[in-house]
Order: sequence, then C-alpha cells, then structure tokens
Amino acid sequence: MVIKSGEQGSNVSNPTKRIRWATQRVTGSNERHIRQSILDRFQHRKTTSSEKKRQSGDTSHLDGITEEPEESEAGDGQEPSGRRIYFNIPLPDTAKDEHGHPVTHYERNKIRTAKYTPLSFVPKNLWFQFHNVANIYFLFVILLGIYWIFGNPNPALSSVPLIVILFLTAVKDGIEDWRRTVLDNELNNAGTHRLVDWNNVNTSEDNISLWRRIKKATTHSIISTYQSWSFKRKGSAGGGKSYAERAMDNRPSIDTSQSHRASVFSVQSGASEDGIKMTPVPSPQPEAGHHAQNDRLAVGDRPPTSFSFEHEDNAQTANGHPSQAGKPGKDFVPKFYGSIVDPFKQVSGRARFKSDHWKSIQVGDFVRIYNEDQIPADVVVLATSDPDGQCYVETKNLDGETNLKVRQALHCGRTMKHAKDCEKASFVIESEPPNVNLYQYSGAARWTQRDIRKPEEPGTEMAEPISINNLLLRGCSLRNTDWVLGVVVYTGQETKIMLNSGITPSKRSRIARDLNRYVIYNFVVLFFMCLVSGIVQGVTWAKSSTSSDFFEYGSIGNGPAMDGFITFWSCVILFQNLVPISLYISLEIIKTAQAFFIYSDTFMYYDRIDYPCTPKSWNISDDLGQIEYIFSDKTGTLTQNVMEFKKCTINGVPYGEAYTEAQAGMQRRQGIDIEAVGAKVHKQIAEDRVRMLQDLRKMHANPYLHDDELTFVAPDFVNDLGGFSGVEQKTANKDFMLALALCHTVITERTPGDPPTIEFKAQSPDEAALVATARDCGFTVMGRSNDGVILNILGEEQEFTVLNTLEFNSSRKRMSAIIRMPNGKIILYCKGADSVIYSRLRPGEQAQLRRLTGEHLEMFAREGLRTLCIACKELEEEEYQTWNKEHDLAAAAIVDREDKLEAVSDAIERELTLLGGTAIEDRLQDGVPDAIALLGDAGIKLWVLTGDKVETAINIGFSCNLLNNDMDLIVFKIEDEKLESAEAELDRHLENFGLKGTDDELQVARKDHSAPGPTHAIVIDGDSLKLVLENQLRQKFLLLCKQCKSVLCCRVSPSQKAAVVRMVKNGLDVMTLSVGDGANDVAMIQEADVGVGIAGEEGRQAVMSSDYAIGQFRYLQRLILVHGRWSYRRLAETIANFFYKNIVWTFALFWYQIYNNFDVTYLFDYTYILLVNLAFTSLPVIFMGILDQDVSDKVSLAVPQLYRRGIERKEWTSLKFWTYMLDGIYQSVICYYMGHFLFAPASFVTSNGLTINDRPRVGVFIACATIVVVNAYVLINTYRWDWLILLLTAISILLIWFWTGVYTAFPSSLQFYKAAPQVFGQLSFWAMILLTAGVCLLPRFAAKAFQKLYLPRDIDIIREQVGQGKFQHLDRYEAYVPPGKLPSAASSEVSEPVKPHQQGGKPLDDDERPMYPPSVANTGTTHNPRSQTGSDGTDYTGHRRSLEQPPRPSFDRPVRPSFDRMRDSMDRIRPSFEASNDFTSAALLTRLESSHSGTPTRRALHGSSSLR
Repeated sequence: MVIKSGEQGSNVSNPTKRIRWATQRVTGSNERHIRQSILDRFQHRKTTSSEKKRQSGDTSHLDGITEEPEESEAGDGQEPSGRRIYFNIPLPDTAKDEHGHPVTHYERNKIRTAKYTPLSFVPKNLWFQFHNVANIYFLFVILLGIYWIFGNPNPALSSVPLIVILFLTAVKDGIEDWRRTVLDNELNNAGTHRLVDWNNVNTSEDNISLWRRIKKATTHSIISTYQSWSFKRKGSAGGGKSYAERAMDNRPSIDTSQSHRASVFSVQSGASEDGIKMTPVPSPQPEAGHHAQNDRLAVGDRPPTSFSFEHEDNAQTANGHPSQAGKPGKDFVPKFYGSIVDPFKQVSGRARFKSDHWKSIQVGDFVRIYNEDQIPADVVVLATSDPDGQCYVETKNLDGETNLKVRQALHCGRTMKHAKDCEKASFVIESEPPNVNLYQYSGAARWTQRDIRKPEEPGTEMAEPISINNLLLRGCSLRNTDWVLGVVVYTGQETKIMLNSGITPSKRSRIARDLNRYVIYNFVVLFFMCLVSGIVQGVTWAKSSTSSDFFEYGSIGNGPAMDGFITFWSCVILFQNLVPISLYISLEIIKTAQAFFIYSDTFMYYDRIDYPCTPKSWNISDDLGQIEYIFSDKTGTLTQNVMEFKKCTINGVPYGEAYTEAQAGMQRRQGIDIEAVGAKVHKQIAEDRVRMLQDLRKMHANPYLHDDELTFVAPDFVNDLGGFSGVEQKTANKDFMLALALCHTVITERTPGDPPTIEFKAQSPDEAALVATARDCGFTVMGRSNDGVILNILGEEQEFTVLNTLEFNSSRKRMSAIIRMPNGKIILYCKGADSVIYSRLRPGEQAQLRRLTGEHLEMFAREGLRTLCIACKELEEEEYQTWNKEHDLAAAAIVDREDKLEAVSDAIERELTLLGGTAIEDRLQDGVPDAIALLGDAGIKLWVLTGDKVETAINIGFSCNLLNNDMDLIVFKIEDEKLESAEAELDRHLENFGLKGTDDELQVARKDHSAPGPTHAIVIDGDSLKLVLENQLRQKFLLLCKQCKSVLCCRVSPSQKAAVVRMVKNGLDVMTLSVGDGANDVAMIQEADVGVGIAGEEGRQAVMSSDYAIGQFRYLQRLILVHGRWSYRRLAETIANFFYKNIVWTFALFWYQIYNNFDVTYLFDYTYILLVNLAFTSLPVIFMGILDQDVSDKVSLAVPQLYRRGIERKEWTSLKFWTYMLDGIYQSVICYYMGHFLFAPASFVTSNGLTINDRPRVGVFIACATIVVVNAYVLINTYRWDWLILLLTAISILLIWFWTGVYTAFPSSLQFYKAAPQVFGQLSFWAMILLTAGVCLLPRFAAKAFQKLYLPRDIDIIREQVGQGKFQHLDRYEAYVPPGKLPSAASSEVSEPVKPHQQGGKPLDDDERPMYPPSVANTGTTHNPRSQTGSDGTDYTGHRRSLEQPPRPSFDRPVRPSFDRMRDSMDRIRPSFEASNDFTSAALLTRLESSHSGTPTRRALHGSSSLR
C-alpha cells in the first residue's frame, strides 16, 4: 500500500505534527517480537515481485508509508493474535460461521467488579467461607452430631454458632459487594453517544445466548413492574424523574448558546427510541449529490478552542487533497494523508448519534464524546473539534495524574464530522490483542483511497499506523475539547483499565500466618484428648465383672474397638470449643475497627488535598507494629514534588538566590550557626526579590507576572537582560529564555481578569517550572497556533513555527524542539540531563564555558537542586528537509515505530552548542527530618531508593538527618562493572567490621535487631547495585548494609527497588515497609510486607497499589509508632487470651470425663457449650483488641523506643502461647475440682428436701465460676480500665446468669428446669465462685506483680512515670511529637519578603516546640511522580576521586551572594570527607566527549535501510 504525497518542490519546510512520546515506554525486544507476530498473523504475504524486490534491499518509498503488500484473510477472527475490525465493509467468509455470524466474539462493555449476583451470592459466598479450615471443622462436627450414636443432645442447636458466624461474614461480604454492584450499575448505565441505524458487521444482535435472553427478559420485566408500581403510587402528578432518567435525557450541546452553521447544529433527525432522546448534535439530511464538500464543515467554521489560534490556511478541497493555499510568503504543498471517507459510497442517511448506555457499546461502534465526559471504552480517535486533530485527556483514573495528556486524531479521519461521514467511512483496523500495557499500542488503519477526479479508477490501498497517541482509554476524561469522534476497539474486561485492575497483591500479616500453626497445635491437643478418651472408654467397657454388667444393656458399638471409635468422634463434638471458630470472625471485627480508627485519625488528615490516612488492606494493621526497615523514594515522598526554578547558569554566569535545605545541612556539618545565617540570607533574598520585581516592571509591564509566583530571584539577570554586561550576555540571556519558552509541550490555560493569569499544564512539573520562569522574565507562552507557538517577548507578540517536537522518554533523557524562527532560520533547542547534553556538544569548542557550567551545575546539585542543561543548534534548510523525510518515514512505520523515531531523533541531536543550565528545587516536606529522627530512635532503619544523582541524594540525606558529619561515608562505585571488582570492594569494607560474609554471620545478623551505630553510611549507584545483587555477592552486600546506619541507593530502576526490598525482607527475615508516590515505586510497594502510598497533590499511582495511603511522609511516624504499635500489641494479647479461655473451658469438661469412664457425658448444659465463645466470653477479649492502650498516643510518640518490642517480635511468641496454654490448664483444674470437691463429701439437700447434686446443677456451679475466672483474667491482662471495658466485662459475666435464669424457667429445658433459682439460692455457690476466682488468678497476679516490680519492661517504667505526672506537659498539645532535634533553617518561604513578626519572639523550649509547623509552602500546579525530565533522568554516575580547584575567575559584576556562599561552602567541606570520596561530576563533564558528538555518516543519517 502506498501513501502518495505532494511534491517537495519548495525549500520551505512543511510544519509537521508533533509525535507524542511523553506517555510511551521504551519498547523492548519482547514487545517488538509481539508486535511483529501480530502483524505476521494478519499479513500472510503473497510472494510478489515487488516483495522480492523489497527483500533484496531495493525498497522504494515516498513521504508516506513504505509500500506494503496485499494481505490475505487467513487467520481472521483468531483473537489470541490480534483482531481485525471492519467498518462498512462486509466480513470475509473466513470471519463468519455457517450462520453468517462473526466468528470472533468480543467482550461486552458491561463490567462487573462485584463477585456475586443475587443468584450466586449464597452458594458462592459459602464456597469462599468454607475455604477456612475452622469452618470446615465445625461443619464436620455438626454433621457428626446429626447421628444419635455420637450423643449430641441437640444437633439443630449445635449449628447455631456456625450459622451465626457464616451469617455475619456473609452480611459483611454482601455489604461490600453491594457497594461494588451499585458502582458497576452507575458506570454501566452512564450515558454516551453511539451511532445507531447502521450495520456494525463486527457483532451480531441475534447471536445472544439463551441464558442472556432469559436474564434480560427477567430484568426488563422486574424493572417494568417496579416502574408501573412506582407510577401508580406517585399518581399522574407525581414527582420528578429518576436519576437514571435524568442521566439519559437530552444532554445540552456544549455549543447550544453559540450560533453555528445550520448544516451542523440545527437539523435533528427523527424521534428517539426506547425513551432515550437523540443528541442535539445531529447529522445533516441526506442529499442527492455525492460530493463530500457538501457533507463537511470547513475548518474556518469550527468552533474555536482555548488552545488553538486558527488560520485560514487549513481549508482542504473536497477530495481530501490539500489545497494550494498557504500562508503569505510560503509556497509549499502539504503532505496528503488520505481519507477513510469514500465519497462515492451510497448510504441510507438514517444513521444518527443517539444517547445510549455504556453497556450497549460494542467493538466497531462509532462514538461521539463531549467535553468533560468519561471515555466509555478504548477508542481510536478519528476526528476532534480542534483543527489540528488534537484532544486533551485527564488520566487520573488510569495512572492517578491530573495533568493533561495530548492525543491526536488519525490524519485519515480528521475530515469526519457527522453521522453521514461515519456511514461513508470504509476501512479496516488491525489491532494488537488486549494487553495490560497502558503506555503502548500498535495498530493500523487500512482503506482504499478514491480520487473524486477519477471516479472510474479502483483507488489506491493506503494505511496509517495507530499508536497510543491515537487511543483514548476507558476511564479517562475528555478535557478542553468540544467533542471527539472515534471508533471502539476494546470493550469491557478487555480494556486496559480493566486488565490493570486488581493489581495489588493479597497480603497476610505475620501473626495471621503464624496463627495457623498454633491452631494446628490445638488440633493436635484435641486429637490426643479424643484418643485418650476413646482408648480409656474402650478398655473400660471391655472389662467384665463391673457394675455395668448389672445396669447397662450392652454397649452401642457392641465391642471395645467400636466403642472406642464412637467415643473418639463423640469427644470431637464435646471438645469442639478447643478449636476457636469465633477467633477468625473476632479478628476480622478487630482489624476492621483498627482500620476505621486509622482512617478517622484527624492528626493524619492532610487538609491541603482533603485526604485522610486511608487503609486499603484492613488485615495487616498488626504488621505496622513490627516494621524494622523502611524503604523510601525521595522525590515526592521525602520532598514535596512541587518544582520551583531557583537558579541557572547562562554563558558561564550563575544567576539566582536561594537557601535550600541541603545547603543548610551542608553548613550544619561545618559547625555554622544556620539559624543566624538562614535569617540573614532570607532577608537578603527578600530584598533582592523586591528589586527584581521593580526592574522587571521597568523593562516590561508584564500583566502575567504575579509577585507571589516569582521563584527565580536574580536582579542581576534582569540587569544583564537589559544590557548591563554587554551585548553578548544580553543575547545569551535572551536565547536562553527563548529556549525555555519554546522547547516544551505544555498546555496553556488563560484566565481573563485584572490581572489576567496563565496556567501551564505540563506532563512534567519541571517543565511547567521552566516555562513559568520564562513567563515571569517576560517570555510568555500565550498559546499554540495550528503549527506553532505564540510568544509575548517583552511586550511584543511573535509566532514561532514548531516544525518537530522530539519529546522526552526514559531512554533519551532529553527532549528537543525544531523551531522556524520569524527570520526564517531553523533552530533546534534541546534540554536534558547534563551528561546526555555534554556528550552531544560540538567537540573541541566552548571549553571554558563547559568548565564553568559544569562547576555551576555541581554546586547546584550540592544544594539539593535538580539540574538540566540547555543547548541549541542551527540547521540548514537542506539538512532539515533531508532529515525530515526520514522522520516522516519513522513516524509512519507500523513496526518498531518508537525505536525508529528514537534513532532518527538521535541523528539530528548532535553537535550542539551549550547555552547554560537550570536548577530547580524540590523542597523537603514539612516535618521530614524530625520524622526520620523519630523513626530512627524507635530502632527503624530507613533506606532511600531514588533515581536522583549521587550528589543530590547525599545532600538531601544530610538535610533530612540520614547522614551526619560523624559518619564514614562509603561511596560504593565499581568503575569497571566487574563482579570480581565488586567482590573485592565488598571484602575490603567487610574487613573493617571483622566480617567475611559467611552463612554463620548471616544467621547471627538475622537474630540481631539492634540498630547499628551512627558511624557508617553507604551510597551506591544503580550500576554497582546491579552487580552486588547477583547471587554470589548479595549476602556480603546485605551484611555490609546491616552494619551501616543509612543506605542510599541512587540511579535505581523500579525493578532494582523491588529487588533491594526482597533482599532485605528474605535475607534478614524482617518486616519491611516501602513508601513512595509514583508509578516507579509500585514494584517495591507491592514487594514489601506493608506498602504505603503518598497521595501527592496529583499523583495516585502508588496509592492505588498500596496498603495504606497517606498525604505526607510525616504521618508515617504516627501510623507506625502509634497505630502500628497499638495494633500489634492488642492483637497479640487478644489471640493469646482467646486460646487461654478455650483451654480453660474445654479441659474443665475433660477432667469430668475421668470420673465417668470417658463415656462423653456432658458436664455443662449443651447451650453453655454453644454460647461460651459466642456470648459469654466474646466481648471483653474483642474490645481488648479494639480499645486497649498501654500508653496514650502522645506518650507513644514522646518515647519512640517503646516500639522496639515490636521489631524484636516479643509481644507474640511461642513462649507466650504455651505460657497461656499452661495457665489455662492450671485454671481449668481449679475450676473443675473446686466444684468436684465441694460436692464430693456432701449430699446438698436443700431446705425443701431436694438435692442439687445432679449433673446439670453441678455444671452450673463450675460453668459460672469458669466464666467469671475467664473474663476477670482478660480484664487483668487489659492495660486500660475505663468504664466501657468494666461494663463489657460485667455484662459478659452476668450474661450466663441471665441465660441460665431465662432458659431454665421453661419446662422445655427438661432436667435443667428451675436450676437457676435452686443453684443461685445457695450460699455455697457464691462462696465457691469467689474462692475459685481468687485461687485461679492469684498466680497470674503474683507473676505480673513480680515482673513489674523486679523485672520491669520499658512500658512498665513509662506507665509508672505517666502515673507520676512526668508527661503532663504533653496534654497542652492536641498531638504531640518530640521537638525537632535539628530545626530547619531553610524556610519553605525563602522567596517571600521578611515579615516583621518573624524576626522577634522568644523561642520555645525543646519540650514545648510543636512538631508540625504550619505549612507555608507555595502551591504547585503540576505534579508528575514519574517525572524524569530533571537531573535524575540520566544514568550517568561516574565520579572521579579528586578534584583540583580551578582558579576562580574574576567577574567585574555585582556581588552574587548565593553563588559565593555556596562556593565557599564547597571549599570548606572538601577536606572533611570528600577528599577520599569525591563525587563531583564537574570535571568529568568538562572532559566528556562522546561518539554522539561526532558527525554521523550519511548512511546512518539518511539511509533508508536503518528506518524500515
């Protein structure tokens, strides 16, 4: 197939459309193979002469797509390899079955995230619940009880506990699933506009299964009946419409208030169907003629958009070929892309767009989407309201980002406007099969191009590639675009958002995993109890000459063996409470309550974005109390990810004043009083800020300059821009700002007003900061025209033509824009990571400028700033035209398009001229240094895994208390990247700690949970990390890191982050927590035991995959040290007490069997056995797990060392389990034998002459005493005694009296009748209860008293101090955290003028200083957690060992305090520890010469073979 183009007869270039790379990923080899296999599946090529010629290398091509052969239809409809979607083209025979229906069946667009339906809920929920071993066990016990031979007195009643538990669990599951069902229904019934009354050949309405027909008929009948009933109830004058009716009403057109051409907006087609009205954006009436010009709206008549400056040169002729009209002075013929609309196709004209439900959409449908609407399915864009074919989407539901993304309509479909155009469009889309990759899509549109001037000719086969930039994904929202017309390629469960749903792995807490082992222990105990009972009973019945010969009529089993067998299973029923069925539901209740308390904690609520701490996984709250290692990202996690332009270097001259956190940390290391220095610097910056604003307004009355948004404080820059330092510097400054204003992909939003405002929506916050600074300096981006950018340069508006935009991706680490200047010159502007730009500079030139710029960038990085380099290149017209042909070929390629675009872009981005560099600050979040210090005091080790430069990471480490001057910093860098070198380096450092990396040392390290001393820290880059993560080196590296206080891993990939977490988690057998804010942190968040997502101002990707979501890093300390410690201690105590109370109850029954030959006689009434766990003992132990507190939240934060018991896992151990079990056995002996010996010597004849020494009444004595003991024991183990706990304990104890009184009041209780008044009226009953409780609880009470007096734990000492009032000062604060040990001198308000009240005032005492100062950080407008545009986008980490100080140049210019201050700091700090571990890159940058800088060969640049 061939796309023909216009002649290239002019030397003036044709402005081409931008290729959007911002949301693409680097295509790996696997993706290329997959894509090739898809195309091979569809294209069983015929061996033609042209194909042989192409295979031999003699390939001809034009400006369009390289010639492709005809395709066979083999394999159509075979979904696993892809899909072919036909539009107004009959299906080939191979794509149809014998009934004429399509062979391929696509997913419906109706989705169901709920697990259940009304029909499947009961069986499916029971199926899931009986995956629990305890439920299966109790069901088995109930089934055993059905047979009278096993002695169950009431089989029906024995099922009550299991039924209650199953019912409660089902109610919880049902409520959760109902919410999902409601959301599903809202989404499935949402409205969109779909083309109807035309034939979609890809689906068949008749091909519907019988089951679906039955369900639909049933649903329709139910709905109709309900609506009729509602109508009759309301009456004819009834209320308004329902929500569903309103949702499906006529939606007002977005342009109804404007006047438009009648051919587009006035005529409406026929009446609506099924009660759903048509859209007021109709199709024109059928016309007799077949000329396309009558069916289309000229570009000039389109409604204007907010982002496009429309011109009259966009008109095209009726046949789709471009007109010869052009801009004045530009004589060129635009490229012809073709059109999928067949001007000769006969159509009915009945098709129209109708408002319909999402669930009705099918693959192959045409849909029209309006501004602010959500995308109902994965849609290929054919046309938009924008003349350029652009539309803007918000992908927050997909990846969490609210910054707008640009998508492009296919060139071949941009002329489509109406339903009639859709009827005339005849084409086929070849698509790859559904996959989860959100950032990649490969497809092609193929059609036959007809020439209206030659209607008799058959036409030319044409094709256009479809990429992710042409695809709107389901769940995204259309923004700032009036409408979009597209076709559906994926629906329902095959859409990318649905394929990516549910990616968070299921996690179980450590205690939950251990719990199964202890339940098995109980099964083993139960087995031996039943075995002993069966053996003893069988042996007893085998004896002769016993009283049983006279009183029994033979045994049930008619033999000792069978008797013992029956007794065994009867004991399983009798001792069933030993396996705690209610334990699991109790733990669910406790964890749900704990999650609710975490969510309701207002001290973890981030009001700036209205976000509380949100638990996503409710069942791992106890793991928060055992965290030993935290792995944190830096950008957006420790920092705010609000980028502010602070400094730059232009033509070797540094500009900008700032005092950063990292700089304050550096001066703190030098012993400087940073409080005094910080106050002085802030005052100087405020004065310079005022002066700069005055100078800017003198130069140009910029209406878009707002004082509070200025972040670049550099009055000397304004002076030099005015010519103070000469024409050369003035020109350099202007060119630099032009580069910032032109080399970007931002979207402008202008808000009229006084003064007016311009907001920049960018795919990277760094990029928005650069363009905003250009605006503040007078170089304002006003918007985009059809093919360029409108700039206001110091009051003069100019248009620059954007010829190409080569956008940033993770492998390029740079972006470029090729601009035609107003004077006709073609300039390429490029910005990117310093090492990437330096490697592409023109060799042998600008040596002095390179050295100075490298030094300035080094200083900027040491201040914790993110650096970029800016460069440019002037292109000759012929050079550009030749390159542009290759670029067009690469952009039109169907296979390996991204690789070819990257190759052709690399060819032009060489031999650049350096302009300068930028430095952007990403400030630390409020409270980060103090939070890290507090977590460190708790014994938690924090590792930082970041993609930043080594220099930046180190300085951030100093500023946030990870590093200090006393540490020996180990910079781990393997230059030759060999395993042998890495091993030698590891051995050398391990020798300093007396280690060799053996298995025995690892076993010792796994048992040692103490925090290492603050003597060493490791900094390692990604390349070296890759080596040490190899199997043979991993153990040594882990042991080395175990000895270091802090570990910083720089330049690491997402997979490396996950690998580090896995290494520590599995290698040291510790609990780990990962915290991050971006998509690149998802891997480590899911790998850790607990994953925490930072809900940044816009990013939500990490949040969607996390277990807990918080608004700021500082909330992590409260989540872990307060809620985590409470949850772990509560749950550990709850489980131990649960096992204890079951042991007491069950063994009391067991001791009774000794005296009746183990014949399974029930000592207690059977209702007692059923209700003991359900009612009599459940509330105290459950509320212990919900509400118990050893100390308050304020004390938990004030004494973080209390957390270390969780790290050492001392709250839940095997010793504790067996201690409680033995204590329970002891107390069961006391409970039983107190009653036994009470009745053994006496007859217990009451005043009425009747005795109460029968079995049921003796059971009341023992059962009531046991319940009192158990609940009192739980109360003793509860730290917090308030009115609620005491009330619940009293209710639980009194409940057995209440039940006994009520139950025995009815004759149906048989032998138990009137037992309550008979037993409760005896003084011996009450005396025995008091005596039993005292004897049972005395050992526990004595042991606890001894331990607290003579072997006190930390918590005992702190509780005693709380009682003494030593923590009363904490009550003055709502939420207290110990004061920051290292208060920040780098205020977040450094760019604001100094306020008078900030300079005075008495400082607070250390114990009165609040932890959370009010945030005064400026609000950012953009955010991208995956941004790699800054200095962290490069993988270069090479650093030389030493740096000789270059002579300082003397500048005859005003004093630059920030530059001089930083240079002095560097001079001072180098001798301290950098002399042997230098990590500066300035000198390396000056020497960096790469093959990229060389002139490419003509074949590499222009050869066609490299691009096909």
